[in-house]
Amino acid sequence: MNASKTPASPSATAAATAAAAASIATAAAASNPAPADWRIDRERAVKLFGAQAHDWPIEIVEETGSTNADLMARVKALPRRADALPRPLVRVAYLQTAGRGRRGRPWYAEPGNALLFSVACVLPRPLEGLAGLSLAVGVALVDGLRSLPVAGPGQIALKWPNDVLLEGDKLAGILIETAWSTDDASAVVIGIGTNVKGADELAAKVGALNAATPPQARGTLPTALQRALPNANLTDTLAAELNALEPVLQRFGAEGFAPFQPRWNAVHAYAGRDVVLLEQGEELARGVAAGVDERGQLLLDTSAGRQSIATGDVSLRLADGAA
Repeated sequence: MNASKTPASPSATAAATAAAAASIATAAAASNPAPADWRIDRERAVKLFGAQAHDWPIEIVEETGSTNADLMARVKALPRRADALPRPLVRVAYLQTAGRGRRGRPWYAEPGNALLFSVACVLPRPLEGLAGLSLAVGVALVDGLRSLPVAGPGQIALKWPNDVLLEGDKLAGILIETAWSTDDASAVVIGIGTNVKGADELAAKVGALNAATPPQARGTLPTALQRALPNANLTDTLAAELNALEPVLQRFGAEGFAPFQPRWNAVHAYAGRDVVLLEQGEELARGVAAGVDERGQLLLDTSAGRQSIATGDVSLRLADGAA
């Protein structure tokens, strides 16, 4: 796909729509009952997809261990070439029995409450050229979610390195894994989980888990999109996120993270705030969050001067413990 396209003729648009409809597959047999209202409406999703995302193959399954693991297995079997996967491949699951977030943390979600999907793609960049990819994806998610009719769109922001926040609580998370890389291409799987409904149930589960966890090691409390959009649903959320992802992946493949740095800093939830950086629950550094550099490294103003922090086995918290 090209990031910019000439307008399609009505017949071409109809053909693309039909092709997109055919590409949205579900593991449930055609004889299954009509989907409940919380399920993804395939016809509506196709209508909502922009021109760029129309030709992405999308699979929808009832249940799997992990959509990331599913796609990783497929991508690892591809030839290691830049043209090995002509279009990004999307796999959505209503339930993931082995879903996980960063650092192997489990991702709690009841069917219908969270949008759980992974995107497999081959980017024309070597492994070292992938620096900042999770941050660029975060920018796409913020822009996609803000395109929905949410109340207070400015309250949707980013926490370094890969969380999307709503009013300071965790709305979505990103997990990126690399299947293979060469000197001119890398195959990656981008896992995205967005809490759409059921914030109370999520908070109860995480609250029980946090009760046995030292305060400094606790994660950001979860929330759901429904908090800012009462009629939030999986269909509209999927379309909004995929439409925003397509141009971001195109541009990142061509230019890396640098063009996304200003946008990321503009939607940085902790900008100018006192933060603590933790490694396995132990304090590694503290200072004032000053945004990210052109490689996606966190810039931290400390008593010893400005430090650049690369992603790794580290966690970021507000110094006052509010997060």
